[in-house]
Amino acid sequence: MAPKLILTGFMATGKSAVGRAAAARLGWRLVDSDAELVARAGKPIPAIFAEHGEARFRALEREVIAGLASDPNRCPQCGAPRPAVISTGGGALVDERNYAALKRAGLIICLSARPEVIAARVRRSPHARPKLLEGGKPLEVRIAELMEERRAAYARADFNVDTSDLSVVESAERVLAIFARRGRSAHRCAPSA
Repeated sequence: MAPKLILTGFMATGKSAVGRAAAARLGWRLVDSDAELVARAGKPIPAIFAEHGEARFRALEREVIAGLASDPNRCPQCGAPRPAVISTGGGALVDERNYAALKRAGLIICLSARPEVIAARVRRSPHARPKLLEGGKPLEVRIAELMEERRAAYARADFNVDTSDLSVVESAERVLAIFARRGRSAHRCAPSA
């Protein structure tokens, strides 16, 4: 199986941005499970939630993650399994099947941040967050509730990196240091002749 560096964690902890930075440093491709899901569904995540509900979204997410975790593609230059950095959606690890597939695929690192930092990042973000709108509660209250609901799922990750006080580059460096310590080789193909 190709080595995979999997980034998970609550929304607005930096999974996509840190994933891009880590993938660039490793020379690997980045696969964002939410972006793959949107491409497959042909509509944005808020529209999937609004039109089909969370159950349909989670079913699509399971399909996408199963495919990403078992990716059989090989490098065209060296023939080795293609490594990747995978960034998951915030609730992906809650699903037992997603967790099992990702655990078999590689090293799972959970990005975290303090609730007030997440709230500030969400307020600055142009992205709609359907799970934060449920119940009509204040943002900080809803974030705290969701974080508590997902705490056990996130605790199953191999490692945690708190991004609250780190830049994207600093967060990526911490992730890569953990990945290197775990004995995962930063696979790079030899240049073709």
